Amino acid sequence: MTPDLDAVIVGAGVAGLAAAASLRRAGARCAVLEALPRVGGRAFTDHPAALGGAAFDHGAGWLHAAERNPLAPLARAAGIALHDTSGDWTRQVMIGGRRAEAAELDAYDATWARFEAVARARAASGPDMSVDDAVAELHGDPWLPCVAAWEATLIAAADPRDLSVQDWHLNELSGGNLRVEGGLGAMVARVLAAPDAELRLGCAVRGIAWDRPGGAVEVATAEGTLTARAAIVTVSTGVLRAGGIGFAPALPDERRAALDGLPMGLLSKVAFRVTGLDRPDLPARMSIYRRLADPAEPAIFFSRWPSQPELVVGFFGGRAAWALAAQGTAATADFARAELARLLGPREAAACAGEAVVTQWGTEPAFLGAYAYARPGCMAARAAMDAPLAGRLWFAGEAWCMDGLAGTVGGAFLSGERAAAGVVDALGLRRPR
Repeated sequence: MTPDLDAVIVGAGVAGLAAAASLRRAGARCAVLEALPRVGGRAFTDHPAALGGAAFDHGAGWLHAAERNPLAPLARAAGIALHDTSGDWTRQVMIGGRRAEAAELDAYDATWARFEAVARARAASGPDMSVDDAVAELHGDPWLPCVAAWEATLIAAADPRDLSVQDWHLNELSGGNLRVEGGLGAMVARVLAAPDAELRLGCAVRGIAWDRPGGAVEVATAEGTLTARAAIVTVSTGVLRAGGIGFAPALPDERRAALDGLPMGLLSKVAFRVTGLDRPDLPARMSIYRRLADPAEPAIFFSRWPSQPELVVGFFGGRAAWALAAQGTAATADFARAELARLLGPREAAACAGEAVVTQWGTEPAFLGAYAYARPGCMAARAAMDAPLAGRLWFAGEAWCMDGLAGTVGGAFLSGERAAAGVVDALGLRRPR
């Protein structure tokens, strides 16, 4: 059997597009197969009519850790404006029906510092445990549920009791946080999707046979079967765990165990167009949320930033996000509206009471979640998929990033390039300059 291609890449998200670009630079003949009718994966910019046509990132919205994020220089080279939001945000934290006072915010910051110190110490000393168990000595601190919700439920898309403290520590994000003019998803489509690439949209992969005679890989789709010398699979762990792609032979036990250790977390957004919210004490760039009374209480954190037109976006993650996803978009929007009224008051909340846009990563069959997190004791799962199977089947994506950027578009990019480098070496192709 003579393979048609050097490589087939499954998925046109950031990892797949990065891998394809690296392989093309090395002179490889490759094709990218994408089940959706668009590129970008979980980096997706839309312009919903409900939001007045404003650019809205359904998924990834920031270039985190900007100083080491490989996408930041690519955006700048393409002339795309980046806005650093690290230092120009105002927070408004509510306790009951009032704003937290300065002394209470100082206590909040002190709890956050203690959380980081205690969790980092536990992560460094081992054995691995949940984030919740790692900070057990802080239980009872009234600010702990709020800090834990930020650090785990929002940033890692998993509740503190479900998240490995060692993995949390490895992937702490520091440095600048850049918002992309026009949307991060739009930037990905513009910068990474080469017009001359062999890209097949709406082409779902059904199965991969990775031990065919002559060192070939067979990739079966609804449009037919492609053969290649290698394949890079970049779909989410949610799709892989659900059996969305069949493998022949089946993945080895250690690979399936790695997938079980890296389930998909969920971070959802609900966005409203703002009309008439002009109180002078509500700045244009702000986050607003409340101190949580209980660690199990659903948390939703709102951000307001200037855009044309202006938006207020709520973020919520973990088990609460999964529960709301199961109830549907209407229930999610109602939950967000009620929380806005609780935070701002009925008159101000009415300015954000129009039609909502609710993200649906948890129910979208192409993803089944937002991004992967490591269960306690499963931090090593990220590295378990690094070696190729039979020297011809690689896995890439945000879940497999080992550079401290797991769960981010930067991490997906690095993972895609790493897999492509492995293919270049295995196939004896020339290295990209």
